[in-house]
Amino acid sequence: MKKVTVLMLGLSLVAGCMAFAQASPQAQRSSVQATDVGNKACPVSGNPIGVMGPGIVHVHNGKIYHLCCPGCIGRFDSNPEKYSKIAEDNAKIAK
Repeated sequence: MKKVTVLMLGLSLVAGCMAFAQASPQAQRSSVQATDVGNKACPVSGNPIGVMGPGIVHVHNGKIYHLCCPGCIGRFDSNPEKYSKIAEDNAKIAK
C-alpha cells in the first residue's frame, strides 16, 4: 500500500510539473506582445539606461519600460501611473 501511495504522489508531482512547463511558454509569449515605450532614461531615478549596468526591462499594462536597476522596480510599482507617464513623456521628447 505504501508503494502505491508513493507512486501516486510521484505521478501527481510529474503531472503538475508538466502542466507548469506547458503554461510557461504562454506567459513568455504574452510578454513578447507588450509594446516597448522606448524610454532611454529611467523614469524613477532619471539615470540614462545602461549607465548602472545593462538596465532592467519591466512590463506594466502591456507596455515595456526600461529601468536603470532592479532597485527601481519597487518604486515604479508603488506608483506606476506616475512613472509610466514620465517614461512615455521622456520617450516622446527623445524622438
